[in-house]
Amino acid sequence: MLEIAKDWLDYELIDSGDKNKLERWGNVVLIRPDPQAIWHPTNSNRWHNFDAIYHRSNKGGGSWEFKKRLDDYWTINYKDLVFKVSPTNFKHTGLFPEQAVNWDWLTNLIKNSHKGVKVLNLFAYTGAATMACAKAGAQEVVHVDAAKGMINWAKENMVLNNLQDSTIRFIVDDCLKFVQREQRRNRKYDIIIMDPPSYGRGPNNELWKLEDQLEVLIEETAKLLNDDCLGFLINTYTTGFSHIVLENLLNENLLDMFPQGHLETIELALPMSEREIVLPCGISGRFTR
Repeated sequence: MLEIAKDWLDYELIDSGDKNKLERWGNVVLIRPDPQAIWHPTNSNRWHNFDAIYHRSNKGGGSWEFKKRLDDYWTINYKDLVFKVSPTNFKHTGLFPEQAVNWDWLTNLIKNSHKGVKVLNLFAYTGAATMACAKAGAQEVVHVDAAKGMINWAKENMVLNNLQDSTIRFIVDDCLKFVQREQRRNRKYDIIIMDPPSYGRGPNNELWKLEDQLEVLIEETAKLLNDDCLGFLINTYTTGFSHIVLENLLNENLLDMFPQGHLETIELALPMSEREIVLPCGISGRFTR
């Protein structure tokens, strides 16, 4: 199933092509790499009116070229949510706009629940999903990420959303190790969110590859779900990773535990304002009990 994040006002995917995308973030126009955009771009003049472009390096990584001086950061809104945006050294901006459809899904789960909802957000990055859950009225959101810098960014988003009085717990930790400690503490959650990277390095410089770790990650994390849990969400951005693989893993580890549950895998996409096609942006697996 395809879900398109089409309710944005402050974000716009203008066009894409030649492995780049042309985007408006508020009043700032950026060009960033995207390996999925293998078609040709349009001839729109807007490709010449950008504020910054990220150039990939043949040696890995890359750097920004700025046509004008930008603020270190600015903010954009999605419905009642506010997020800090800033170009980082790794081409990212601190926000994945296609995830808006999942923020809406989580919001509806929480608002339609008749109990205090406890949420665990793993690999939680700058906390967009954390803020969506807290603003929807979650009783507690536990936000876990191994990068202290991302935790600090998430705390800034908390302040921007006036959620200082909400019960958000920020934890800097290895996500799998945290999950295993939560098992020993007999902690349970109503919603679990997981956004693991495709590649990464562990605390001892060990290589993380999603396809090698995903099954054990889902298996161990699923043990933290309450018997009357509400949902489980996992995102993957690994190019070429089939939704069938994700569906098989969720079937094995969630439907075995909750036979009456419902499972769906969706492909996320962003619409383009200059043409009629959409840009694929990864896969999500959703489970509801």
